[in-house]
Amino acid sequence: MNLLTLLLPTADTLATPPVLTPTIETASDLNLWELACKGGIIMIPLLLLSLLSIYIFFERLQVIRRAAREDNTFMERIKDYIHEGDIDSALKLCKKTNTPYSRLIAKGISRLGRPMNDVLVAIENVGNIEIAKLEKGFPWLATTAAGAPMLGFLGTVTGMVKAFYNMASAGNSADISTLSGGIYEALVTTVAGLIVGIIALFAYNYLVSRVDGVMNQLESKTMEFMDLLNEPAE
Repeated sequence: MNLLTLLLPTADTLATPPVLTPTIETASDLNLWELACKGGIIMIPLLLLSLLSIYIFFERLQVIRRAAREDNTFMERIKDYIHEGDIDSALKLCKKTNTPYSRLIAKGISRLGRPMNDVLVAIENVGNIEIAKLEKGFPWLATTAAGAPMLGFLGTVTGMVKAFYNMASAGNSADISTLSGGIYEALVTTVAGLIVGIIALFAYNYLVSRVDGVMNQLESKTMEFMDLLNEPAE
């Protein structure tokens, strides 16, 4: 009897089926591509503007870095050549250096013998041309910084129009899924437009500050060259 009593719980336990805990499936998170696709057609111009801004930023950054490099011995060598009357060597040095300030000095050297005001005007004209070259593409960055958020807001409006149109079309059967498509478009385009605009704005201001540094360098070299011309020959 005692043996049966000990075996009965074991048998009951073996006969009892295991309890299965139900698993709750959760919706997978949207990846970046799926989220961008929900923004609708407005995402296409925003994507193009972002790619164009990235290209302009890195391309201009390389150009400005090359323009800002400086040879500390350049003006001393120019001074020696001019005092020696070796104009050809001075022009060759300017051509070899191949920087914005060397092209300014080359223009000034080519105007030697003319009134000082004419020399200064010629140098300033070349300086304006050099700065304009460095700022090539800047209007696109400025346009992206201002236009991308506006495109995002346009997507917001069209998305909300779409959401309310779907709700009106569904009538009494409207639910949250009826509105979700339009609301997705409205919010995604707003976020995308702001991100692209903010990045373009910071990129534009950074490049402008770098160009300002080159302008200061050109002004310094110009004044140094004009002072050189006013020095009495030894």
